[in-house]
Amino acid sequence: MRKVAIQGIAGSYHDVAARNYFEGETIEIIGCRSFKEVVKKIREDASIVGVMAIENTIAGSLLQNHELIRQSGCYIIGEYKLRITHSLAALPGTKISEVTEVHSHPIALMQCADFLDTLSGIKVVEKDDTATSAKWITDNKSEGHAAICSRQAAENFGLEVLEEGIETNKRNFTRFLVIADPWTAEEIQEDKTKNKASLVFSLPHTVGSLSKVLAIFSFYDMNLSKVQSLPIIGREWEYLFYVNLTFSDYTRYTQALSAIMPLTKDFKILGEYAEGKQNV
Repeated sequence: MRKVAIQGIAGSYHDVAARNYFEGETIEIIGCRSFKEVVKKIREDASIVGVMAIENTIAGSLLQNHELIRQSGCYIIGEYKLRITHSLAALPGTKISEVTEVHSHPIALMQCADFLDTLSGIKVVEKDDTATSAKWITDNKSEGHAAICSRQAAENFGLEVLEEGIETNKRNFTRFLVIADPWTAEEIQEDKTKNKASLVFSLPHTVGSLSKVLAIFSFYDMNLSKVQSLPIIGREWEYLFYVNLTFSDYTRYTQALSAIMPLTKDFKILGEYAEGKQNV
């Protein structure tokens, strides 16, 4: 049985992503209160893998998770892109007109702002997690309270879906990374095609340092799907660059890395893996 650590509980979007990524396998979900706890679980037991959100098409990157993965020593072994469909759920028999409070994660509330504007006189309450919001309503038998969560969470906790697809932007996707202890990563990735890589490096604070690296990637036909910079604390005006790239020729990919390494500092491969298909 595959043990998978996630931030959140059963029914959360991390749970949905984990089950979809490991479709066909029997998995045991290990719920964690934070992303740091996910990493801690992997460190304590190398057989555990983690699933961690890294960016959303509306809310942007989870910057702290870029740094957490780099510092943890965990290796990225895969990714999954999940279409986020939010539901409004409440105790069975509740009508939308009876809802006085809506609970959810701040980002989920933001993503459903237009729908919430149609509900007059409601109180919006921020919670740590979408599924936890659903569980709280069930545990407390809170009449007149509703949660914005996944349909899976509503079903898990016996809530009735009052409205589905309430997110403002229907092209709402979250990209999740699958991470593992480096010693077990190769075993898990066995027989999987690798055509994507996540890298991190710093550059000297000199004219053209980034453009030279980008020119090399272009020469070797590397497709950069993301470049994210973060300041290096204690090193003024220096940055770490997190780069995602896809490639069709592994040899040219390794040649590109060899060419940029002399120009960079703090270079690290965070993971090589198969590019995730977009769930629709």
